[in-house]
Amino acid sequence: MDAQGRGNAGEVDPADQWVYNPGTGSYELRVPGVQHAPAGGYPKPDSAAGSATRTVPPRPGRVQSGPARRAPAEARPLDPAAGPGRAARRGSGTRAGHREVPGQRDRRAGSRRKQKERAARRRKVLLWTGGSFALVLLLIGATAWYALDRLNGNLDKVAVPYDNPATSGAPVNLLFIGTDQRLGAGNEGYGDAESAGHADTTVLLHFSADRSHATALSIPRDLIVDIPDCETQQKDGSVLTVPGATGVRFNESYGVNGRDPGCTWSTVEQLTGLEINHFMLADFNAVKDLSTAVGGVEVCVAKDIDDRKSHLQLAAGRHVIEGEQALAFVRTRDSVGHGSDLSRIELQQQFLGSMARSLKSGDTLTSPTKLWDLAEAATNALTVDTGIGDIRKLSDLARDLSQVPVPDISFVMLPVLDNPDETVRATVVLDEANALPLFRMLQEGKSLTGPGAEQAADTDDGKNGGKKPEPAPAAEVRVDVYNGGTKIGAAQETLTWLQTSHGMHLASNAGNAAESQATTVLEFGADQSGQAATLKKLMGLPDNALQEQAFDAGETPMKLVLGDDFRAAGKPIEIPAEKPQDLQAVTADDEDVCAS
Repeated sequence: MDAQGRGNAGEVDPADQWVYNPGTGSYELRVPGVQHAPAGGYPKPDSAAGSATRTVPPRPGRVQSGPARRAPAEARPLDPAAGPGRAARRGSGTRAGHREVPGQRDRRAGSRRKQKERAARRRKVLLWTGGSFALVLLLIGATAWYALDRLNGNLDKVAVPYDNPATSGAPVNLLFIGTDQRLGAGNEGYGDAESAGHADTTVLLHFSADRSHATALSIPRDLIVDIPDCETQQKDGSVLTVPGATGVRFNESYGVNGRDPGCTWSTVEQLTGLEINHFMLADFNAVKDLSTAVGGVEVCVAKDIDDRKSHLQLAAGRHVIEGEQALAFVRTRDSVGHGSDLSRIELQQQFLGSMARSLKSGDTLTSPTKLWDLAEAATNALTVDTGIGDIRKLSDLARDLSQVPVPDISFVMLPVLDNPDETVRATVVLDEANALPLFRMLQEGKSLTGPGAEQAADTDDGKNGGKKPEPAPAAEVRVDVYNGGTKIGAAQETLTWLQTSHGMHLASNAGNAAESQATTVLEFGADQSGQAATLKKLMGLPDNALQEQAFDAGETPMKLVLGDDFRAAGKPIEIPAEKPQDLQAVTADDEDVCAS
């Protein structure tokens, strides 16, 4: 493949064509047979060498075959009279493959220019260290433009029945799926040999409309979800609908019964309420090859690790890992935390953030050879939807998303609870009390790191000394539940949920309300504020749903009237767009994360 990315594959390595010129302080594309500026810069206008030309011979060991090709526009002869950067007029007498050398500019101006160029390169590097694997892949698309054909050939594409392309000035949601498929050399001992792989590691990357912040939401593979019916495109072009499933592990949304990434796409949309724009799918080789291409990734462990399943052996402290050791790190779970997939997610978040930071601290972005290796590794291990199945499209998307500041990129794990239906804990269920407010934050474009991300202080309008009342134990809550909405059986459904799931045994079903109403209301006495606080938090009642009476109620139960805004027992009446109190978030620039 030549330096223009067309034809003669293997003739010239594109990485070898980029050479650092100390005279200009930048890298230049060197094409055999084309004259380039001398390393010391251009001579002054009055120099005798001002009109001289010099031919750069072919690199040793490179075979030149076929007829001479026309030099690209930027390497064609220059007419000094036309000014810097302008192509020479035809018939100037300068042979093809040469250029006339313009005069040298003022040295102080050149020095200032080089300082600005170096500062610009540093800013670009800082912009790109996003702290997520998908951001690294997007970076490749933005910088490896000189080998489009080859890199495009590396990309695998999957057609999905969605047409929701990412656009500038609007929120962008990218779905990254890491599969445990064991294809590729050295992967025989990993994953499931009997399937096409599962959705082993899934991260939903949300970018705000103004690109001021981004959130990487990790979804546990053992989360119990409902998978909707999904359309999959077959090799012959036909479309096959794969039936959905109820109450199954999330990782079955890919690779089971012929489900493709589009099925995981629809499952995540149904779960979060966010519209996804594009997906990226990567296998084990992505971790191994990319970690090697960036020169290793620094990780930290608080205690010695000797994991019998992943075969990872690390002493406590900081280490730089790559290849097989890097893959073992992100697969480890038995030797960290609680030994579950949730603990492994913490390792993966640390690894992804550190890998992005290694780009900033290393020379990968300024080394054409390393950048080429990184681009090759990424595109070889990557499958994308057809909407971004082209390096140019990845480049456009990358330039847009690169505006997000590094400190405002957050890694969080989806809030979950142990599955209450299991004696031996193996799966988890959605923690709606904390997950739904997080979803609402993403839907409304609110940042987890910016002002207003934290919950407001627990204060009231001046009563109780300026503090909200202490919630009463659930067993002490007395409440009569009425159905004032259109949903049949809402009162009994709520009563069963309150008694069986939360031990609120003093609650009772009071039947239908005297009149229907649109919104849910809770009436309580002045001495029942603690009970009201418990029910408010449990049911997600908005502040305007609470109607406190001026007198004490004594043993008289509170009155809860469900309105048309009631959706189902366990689903909050109002979902606040605020950061859950127990949500653990790590930013991409946090270098102090150490797995325990």
